[in-house]
Parts: sequence; structure tokens; C-alpha cells
Amino acid sequence: MSRSLKKGPYIDERLLKKVKDKKPGDKTPIKTWSRSCTITPEMVGFTFGVYNGRKFIEVYVVEEMVGHKFGEFSLTRTFLKHGGKIQKELEQAAKQKEIDASKAAKEA
Repeated sequence: MSRSLKKGPYIDERLLKKVKDKKPGDKTPIKTWSRSCTITPEMVGFTFGVYNGRKFIEVYVVEEMVGHKFGEFSLTRTFLKHGGKIQKELEQAAKQKEIDASKAAKEA
């Protein structure tokens, strides 16, 4: 559910202060733990280190990100892959085919 229009978007005041103190073009990331903070036009062009619970993910803010939240660009879960036995068998078959192709190339 979105925030009330009467209240306006949530913007972390400390983060805005850090942005205003920083010079444009400075590439050092601004660290933040505020994943729920909405990205504003003043933040465009800066790099932010957004904490995902384990480490800081560097996010470079561009114009298309305005209105979104920092948490959308710093994922908290690592996707490995889908699949089980069938997927493992397919991967082994592909690897074997690759090995055979390299052997045939060496012989030729």
C-alpha cells in the first residue's frame, strides 16, 4: 500500500543533508540503511551504498529511478537457480557435449 498523498513521500532528512553537502560528480558512495526512502530529483547523479542486510550494494541514481525506493535496487535475496535432478542431468549433458566438441576440434 502506498503512503498517503496528504503525508507525501518518505524522504530521509539525514540522507538529503548528505546529498546537499556533497559536490556533484563525486563518485564516493553515500552509505544508507534507509531502504524505504523515496528517490528524489536532487539525488540524481550520485552513488549510494544501500544496505541489504549483509553488505552495501552500490546504486547509481539516474532519472528513471525518481519516485522509486532504494530497496528496489538493492536485493536482499540471492537467486541461485531453479531445477533439481532433471536440471542437473541437462547441465551434465551440455558439459559432455562441449567436451566432445573440444576433443573433435583438437583431433582435426
